[in-house]
Amino acid sequence: MLQDTLFSAGEEVLLRPVSEGLARTALGQGAWLDFRPGWVGGAGELFTRLENTVPWRSERRAMYERVVDVPRLACFYDAGVSLPDPAVEEMRGALSAHYGPELGEPLETVGLCLYRDGNDSVAWHGDRIGRSAHADTVVAIVSLGATRRFLLRPRGGGPARRLEVSAGDLLVMGGSCQRTWEHAIPKSRRPTGPRISIQFRPHDVR
Repeated sequence: MLQDTLFSAGEEVLLRPVSEGLARTALGQGAWLDFRPGWVGGAGELFTRLENTVPWRSERRAMYERVVDVPRLACFYDAGVSLPDPAVEEMRGALSAHYGPELGEPLETVGLCLYRDGNDSVAWHGDRIGRSAHADTVVAIVSLGATRRFLLRPRGGGPARRLEVSAGDLLVMGGSCQRTWEHAIPKSRRPTGPRISIQFRPHDVR
């Protein structure tokens, strides 16, 4: 049953209950992965709103002794900053209500990434800036737009798990996942439309 929430006049973006259809996979070493397909109804409408209203910016990063363009656009909203859409506020509240008791704190910050096409990607990494470098945490990701492959492997290498993440899907990495595992969005050789990733994290986790 859909949660009865109207985010903007004439346009419905609905959140389904987090717990319905949510499946947890134990990854080992205290890490786990939750996956809830189709959590967001009206994901296409929300994609359009965010694509047009978020102040996207390009980033540059030092890599292999030189500074390179990061192959995606991004925007970060720290705790206490107004979010770009009421739907994103509603998501953060719903995720904090679900995961807060297990985590011991709410999800506060929101990061958004825009993958413009299959050439945009993110390399293997863990979100280990801040407390996640030494403590268990939760990073929740909502996907909008084109389906992309999400890869997850043990830190240091090993067989990768693969998920096809589509519009409206919710993916949550928890426990030691940011320290003991790595994740990536690889480039796609197939013609691929744009995708927005919305990441929800506790304070002092990047």
